[in-house]
Formats: sequence, C-alpha cells, structure tokens
Amino acid sequence: MLFTSFEFFVLLVVTWLLFYSLKSGIYQSAVLILASFVFYGWHYPLLVTLLLVSILVNTGTSFWVIRLAGTARKRVAILGVVANLMILFFFKYGPLVGKTLFPEGSSISLYLIAIPLPIGISFFTFQGISLVIDTFRENDRQLLQSSAVPWWRHLLNVFLFKSFFPQLIAGPIVKAHEFMPQIRLKRIRDIDVDFTARKLILGYFLKMVVADNLKDQTFWMAYPYFESYAGMDLLGLLFGYSMQIFADFAGYSLIAIGLASLFGYQFAENFLFPYSSTSFAEFWQRWHISLSSFLKEYLYIPLGGNRRGEVKTYRNLFITMVLGGLWHGAAWSYAVWGAYHGLALAVERYLGKYIQFRKTPLVTFLQGCLVFSLVSLGWLFFKLPDFSQALLYIQRIIVAPFYSTDKERLLMIALYSAPVITYHIAYVSKKAFLDHLRPILSPVVYATLLFMIMLNSGSSGDFIYFQF
Repeated sequence: MLFTSFEFFVLLVVTWLLFYSLKSGIYQSAVLILASFVFYGWHYPLLVTLLLVSILVNTGTSFWVIRLAGTARKRVAILGVVANLMILFFFKYGPLVGKTLFPEGSSISLYLIAIPLPIGISFFTFQGISLVIDTFRENDRQLLQSSAVPWWRHLLNVFLFKSFFPQLIAGPIVKAHEFMPQIRLKRIRDIDVDFTARKLILGYFLKMVVADNLKDQTFWMAYPYFESYAGMDLLGLLFGYSMQIFADFAGYSLIAIGLASLFGYQFAENFLFPYSSTSFAEFWQRWHISLSSFLKEYLYIPLGGNRRGEVKTYRNLFITMVLGGLWHGAAWSYAVWGAYHGLALAVERYLGKYIQFRKTPLVTFLQGCLVFSLVSLGWLFFKLPDFSQALLYIQRIIVAPFYSTDKERLLMIALYSAPVITYHIAYVSKKAFLDHLRPILSPVVYATLLFMIMLNSGSSGDFIYFQF
C-alpha cells in the first residue's frame, strides 16, 4: 500500500480515530499492529507470512537473551543474528547466487532465481538484528522495561516494533533501543501538530511533486533509450535522477516521521541536507542517517572502527561500505557502488592528513560541487543495476555529441529540481534576518507546498527504496 494511495488515507483515518478512542496502551498497540499488517499485506497477503516468521524468531531470541546468562545468553544472541541474516540472504541474495555460482538453466539456478523478494525485507531484518544485539548488551537490559515482563507483553512489543507501518517498508531503520522505550499509552493532546504537519507536507511535496514528476523525465536513462541522447542530455538526466532519488527517499522518510508523530512516536531525522556536503564523510553523516548509523554501530565499530591502526581503519571502512552497498540490492553493481564510496572515504581520509585547504567560500563551493558530482555519478548504479549498462552510459557521455538534442526535457528537469536546490541553498545560506522572517514566511511556504501537491502532483509511482 502506497502512502499516496486513497486506500492508505482511509486506513490512516480509521486507525487514528480508533487508536485515540482507546484508553489502554495495550489496546492501542494492538490497533497499530492490525493496521500495519493490513498495510503490508494489502496487495500481496502472502508476504505477511515471512514478516510473522521474522517477528516470532526475534521475539523468542530476544526474550531468552534477556533472561539467560553467560555462554547460553551469548549463543542465543548469535543464533538470533544468524537467523536474521539467513532470512535476508535466502530471499534477497538467493537469485544472485543462482546467477553467479550455478550454470544458466540448471534446476538449482532456476529455483534460486525464482525466489520472490519480499518488500521491505532489508529494513525489518535489520530491525531484528538491532533488537537481538540491543537486548544482549548489558546497558540495554532496560529495553524490555524489566526482566519480569511477561512473554505475551514482550511479544506484543516486538510485533509493534517490527511491523509499525510508517517505517515498515522503506525505513528509516529504527533501532530497538530507540523505539521500545516509547511504547506506552498515547494521548491526542501530546501530538505536536505543527511539527507533524510540516513533516507531512514537505514529505508529500518532495515525493508527489518533485520525485514523481522527475521520474517521467529520468525514465529515458534506461537502456537502450539513453543511446540516442547527447552528452549534455545524459548529464542532465543524471543530475535529474540525483534530485529525484533525494526527493523520493527524503520525502518517504519525512512522511514516515510525520505519520509516527501522529501516533505519538518519534523517529530521528534521516536526511539533513546531504547535497550541501563538502566531503564524503559529511555526506554519510547526512544521507540515510539511520542506515549509516546502523552500519557504524553494528558493523564498523565491532570490526574495530579506527582503533586498530590506519590500515585496518581503511579496511573496515571498505568492508562496511561494500556490505552497505550490497544491502541495497542483490546485484554486483550495488557492491561496486559501495566499494566506490568506501574507496572515496578511504582516499579522502588519507589525503586529509597531508592536504589542508584554506576554508574560503570559493574552496567550500568547489568541494561541494566535486562531492555532489561524484555522488551523482554513483547513483548511476542505482538507476542501471546492470553494470555493463552503467559503463555504457558513462562511455556514451564521453563519446556522444555534447550539445543537447532535447532542451525541453532539460528544462523540465531544471524546473522540478529547483525546489531541492532551493531547499539546500536555504540551509547553506542561513542568515539572521531569515530567523526574524521565518514566523511569517513559514505558513506561506507550507501553504504553497500544499497547494502544489493538489495542483501539480506527478503520476503516482512506487518509492525507489521499495526495491531494497
């Protein structure tokens, strides 16, 4: 079910009214769980089976991790993490294994390639890993409020944590120690109406007006259509896709944050003006923050982080980014994308020890342009997961005639990219006088965005991160 569909708005209104009519936190949780399963299984009810299996596995392992001690506790925790990884590996990477390791047309290859990819599996399995690890860590024993919490209450809490519909399909990745302590009776008077409205309006604007209109333009990046375009057109399309993927995913995250706030739950920000970054390290502090913080907390630091010497720091960076790339999709191009960012982070870290630029406005601007250009080039592996097609696209940029043959398309890309550019420029050029004008300008801006949603939304389409 899409956040932009009529069915979703009906489900949302009914759930919200029923949720706040109840005076019991347990019944409120039950309503959200039921609504979440309807949301998840609306088009493909069989998908609910895997989600149920994942919930039950993580409920059982986390429940016993909290109650056991010593070696038994550690073994159960390891079992829980391995179970999550096996579910993810089988359903997401089975087809890749079938294509890579077995002869084409063999029975094993055909079986593995035919395995369906359940929507949102990357997100809810990472949540399961977070739950098991957080309950294992000594400082997170309060996760279940008390070791005396009955099994049925723990089951209910995990059901809600894993299935909560705002973040179920495409994140943000909510960690157990962030969400579980928030499970309690919610009251309508505690809703921050201004915060919720701003998140929802901006999120729906970025998705429906910016991303959905840009997708009709960037469609022509697909093979073989791009072969007929000039170099300037190809660069313009790549720029448009960079704007689109930000608007699409940041829009989803903002909607998720706003929807969670409607029910009294708080999610952390997932995007903080990432295209204003002047380094790759800064970019990953601003882009898909829930994923980068998850990888840092549960992979990079356990590998040793930067505590075991320079060489191992580079190794850990590279491993983390390659695995982060593969998390996005079961294709080697995603691993290449992760390696690309891992190499950029390592090179940047190495050069930073020897080269220090004076931070003038011009240098900062040029650094920002360089990082944005390289990041945008990397998005090509998202748009064209077939690695050979991505290389062919780059080759075409170089060898094709440069001057545009489709100026109207470039104009449309510029038009629908303008809000994203303005959004980032407004952040970079914060001025004191804007703070005085904000109480006056903010209602006008959000009213305009709401008007544009009603007037100029593009054709409805899935969120890009649904495929991950």
